[in-house]
Amino acid sequence: MKLNVLERLIVLNLLPAEGSFANLKILRVVREELSFDEKEHKALNFKQTGEQLSWNQDANVPDKDVKFGEIATQMVVKKLEEMDKKEELKNEHFSVYEKFMNK
Repeated sequence: MKLNVLERLIVLNLLPAEGSFANLKILRVVREELSFDEKEHKALNFKQTGEQLSWNQDANVPDKDVKFGEIATQMVVKKLEEMDKKEELKNEHFSVYEKFMNK
């Protein structure tokens, strides 16, 4: 699944922080897939101010094709469904929701 910088950050935040040992191993692999390499970090120039993360929006960082297995996909879908039910989705979730829920 092709994800841009914002989508990668959103999915990283949707992933659970805890789970079974088997799921933690899967989460570790998915987080690594979603993370940014040194070249991307340099180009994006991430800056954290309190809870706000900003980056160079003009950086030429192509969308990344991230492979999600069935279990990792289910984790993201479950979180999105919970957020939808509680009406906690924000505008930035829109494209991620479409990509995961319209499969």
